[in-house]
Amino acid sequence: MKAVISNNVNYKKQFSAVFVKFAVCFLLMGFAYRLFLSSFVQFSTDTVFVSNKTSTDLTMDRSTSQNGKCDLFKGDWVPDTTGPFYTNHTCYSIEAHQNCMRNGRPDTGYLYWRWKPKDCELPEFNPKKFLHMMRGKSLAFVGDSIMRNHVQSLLCILSQEEQGDEVYHDKQYKSRRWYFPTHDLTLSVVWSPFLVKATIFEDNNGVSTDTAQLHLDKLDDVWTRQFDNFDYVVIAGGKWHLKSAVYYENSKIVGCHNCPGKNITEVGFEYAYRKALNSTLKYITRSKHKAYTFFRTATPDHFENGEWNTGGYCNRTGPFKEGEIDIRDIDEVMRKIELEEFERAVRVGSEVGLTIKLFDTTFLSLHRPDGHPGVYRQFQPFAGDNRHTKVQNDCLHWCLPGPIDSWNDLMMEILVSS
Repeated sequence: MKAVISNNVNYKKQFSAVFVKFAVCFLLMGFAYRLFLSSFVQFSTDTVFVSNKTSTDLTMDRSTSQNGKCDLFKGDWVPDTTGPFYTNHTCYSIEAHQNCMRNGRPDTGYLYWRWKPKDCELPEFNPKKFLHMMRGKSLAFVGDSIMRNHVQSLLCILSQEEQGDEVYHDKQYKSRRWYFPTHDLTLSVVWSPFLVKATIFEDNNGVSTDTAQLHLDKLDDVWTRQFDNFDYVVIAGGKWHLKSAVYYENSKIVGCHNCPGKNITEVGFEYAYRKALNSTLKYITRSKHKAYTFFRTATPDHFENGEWNTGGYCNRTGPFKEGEIDIRDIDEVMRKIELEEFERAVRVGSEVGLTIKLFDTTFLSLHRPDGHPGVYRQFQPFAGDNRHTKVQNDCLHWCLPGPIDSWNDLMMEILVSS
C-alpha cells in the first residue's frame, strides 16, 4: 500500500514540475512578445518624418483623443508642478528684456502652468524628436518681436539637446540665423514687422521720431528674397499695424492711420492690415516653392490703466479663468481680418497643393496676463537709487521661460499629427 501511495506522490510531483515549467515558458514567451511589440511601437514613433503633403486644413489643427478629435487651441491653463523645461541658467539665448528671472522678478508662480486642450492631451515638446524630424530642413519665423520671442523660446528648449551656432545677424540683431550641425537644421528669425515694405523711425524703446511709411502694394523683400530657402515658415502680422503710419500704393499716398496734422485722409489700420495679410498670403500660395506654412494669429497685450507709453502696467501673478476676460474690440477686429484672409489662402492652397495651418495663439495668450516681463524688462528696476523711479512696463512680450514655451508644444503636435 505504501508503495502505491509513494508512486502516486512521485507521479503528482513530476506532473506538477512539468506544469510549472510549461507555465513559466508560456509567461516568458508572452513577456518577450510584449517587449518586441513595445520596442517596435517606440521605434515607429521615434522615426516619424515630416514631409510637405498636399493636404490643406481650413479648420484649426486637432489632436487625436479617445473620443475622436479635439481643438488644440481651446482649453485651459492647468497647474504643472514640473516647472519649465529650462531656466536662465541653462539657456544662453534669452534676450535681456525677456529674462525676468535674472532681472529680479520675485514671484515664480507663472512658471508652473501648462496649456491643456479640453478633450485631449498635449504632449510636451520633445527636442530630440523635433531635431530628428527637422533634419536637413530650414525653419524660419517671419514677423515682429513676438516672433523673435518665440524663436528664443524654441532655441532654449532645443539647446537642452543641441545648441545652435549663430551664423548670421543683421546690424541690429533683429534678423538672425542659427545652424544645428548635428542635425543639419537651419533656424531663422526674419525681422519684418509690417510684412510689407516700410520705412520705420523708431528706436528699441518704441520711441518714434516720425510716422512710419508703408507701401501696401510692395512686400518686404527682406523675407521674400529668402522665401525659397525655407522648408517650413511661421508668419504673422501683429501690433505694429496699430502704430501711426502713412500708407502708399503706386508710390502715392492713399491714406493714413492716426496721423493728425498731416492733412491726410484717415483710412484706419484695418485697411492696411488686410492689404498686408492679403498680399503676404497671395505671395505664399502663388509661389512655385511650397513651404509648409503656419499662419499665426496676433496675441493680445495685457496693459491695464493705460498703454505702454501712458503708465499702463501688468502685475497679475496668475492666469485668467474662462469667462474672466473678454477679447478687446481692437484685437477682435484684427482677428476677424486674419481669419478671413487665412480662409482665402486655404481655398487657393487646396488647389495648388500647399499645406497651410492656422496657428491660433490668441485665446490661450489672452488668459495669461501673468506671463509678461512688466517692469522686469529691465535689470533690477527697483534696486538702489531706482526705488522710486517710474519704470516702463512690457505687457506684450513674454518672460522666458514662460507661457510662450507652450507654443512649441502646439507647433510640434501639429507637425506630428500632419
